[in-house]
Amino acid sequence: MKPVVYLLLAALLPVPVSQPTVSHVVSLALVVILFDGGRGIGIGRFRSEAPAILGLGLLGTFATVAVGAAVVHLVVGVSWYLSVLVATALAPTDPAVVFSVLGSVEGRGSTVLEGESGANDPVGIALMVALLDAGSLSAQALGDAAGAFGLQLLVGSAVGLVGGVVMRRLPLLLAFPLAFGLYFGADALHGSGFLAVFVAGIVLGGTAHVLDGTLGEAVAFLSLGLLVDLPAIGHLDVWLPGLAVFALLAFVVRPLTCWPFVLGLARPERVFVLLAGLKGAVPLLLGSMLLEVEHGDRLYAVTTVVVVLSVLVQGALVPRLAARG
Repeated sequence: MKPVVYLLLAALLPVPVSQPTVSHVVSLALVVILFDGGRGIGIGRFRSEAPAILGLGLLGTFATVAVGAAVVHLVVGVSWYLSVLVATALAPTDPAVVFSVLGSVEGRGSTVLEGESGANDPVGIALMVALLDAGSLSAQALGDAAGAFGLQLLVGSAVGLVGGVVMRRLPLLLAFPLAFGLYFGADALHGSGFLAVFVAGIVLGGTAHVLDGTLGEAVAFLSLGLLVDLPAIGHLDVWLPGLAVFALLAFVVRPLTCWPFVLGLARPERVFVLLAGLKGAVPLLLGSMLLEVEHGDRLYAVTTVVVVLSVLVQGALVPRLAARG
């Protein structure tokens, strides 16, 4: 609920701000969220559920984009290229919301969901950047996008592993400054800075919070809210498609595309993970990148509707599912 309050409060403020500025601020907030979340998972919990986490984070993200693009194309009525971009924006689960909603919930399902939310955000961001740079769905453009995407994941993982090992030898108070260094360093090497800090957090491990990711959540949603056009959300061709896309993604597409990766979980935890694909700051950040493309204002408004509904509906559903699991 709090993310929606932050979002709407900021949307009511008459503060002119550019998308690049918001993107930079939210990116720094995500460094805090992902690093803090990675430390909370730790290498032990990650290793125990690695197949499900990596399956959902990589293959599950691609499957969600593929099926989700068909949903967006049919419901929103935009081109296939724009549909793939919107589906990419909405594919990742969001660490800011997931870590906030789960709180102290324990269990295999919780570990898988936390790991997925940290892993598929860097994947989704890297895929969106690659697709926007490609500019189309042509064979050559997709080939270029695949190369750039692979490089981002490879470099980000390597920087994160090395950085995490180094951090284990240093005082804990240096962890967060070094996390920002890893983010910018990986980015300079054309890698995913977000993946680097998440991997480093996992390698470092430890449950003690040096800087709570909740602060990053507040900064991210308040910043993204400054880009929200409330009158646009009230248009019938925005909230109605947004409602349909949310329902189909949450209760049809995610269970359909992600169930193969959670077959090793007990049924209650499997249901919990499949219905808890919460959207939040990362989908909004990726949606804001569409403001410069054709129909960008409408697409960002639809993305906002989907995120708000996810936080309100799934955010209320997740704790109950966790209790049953």
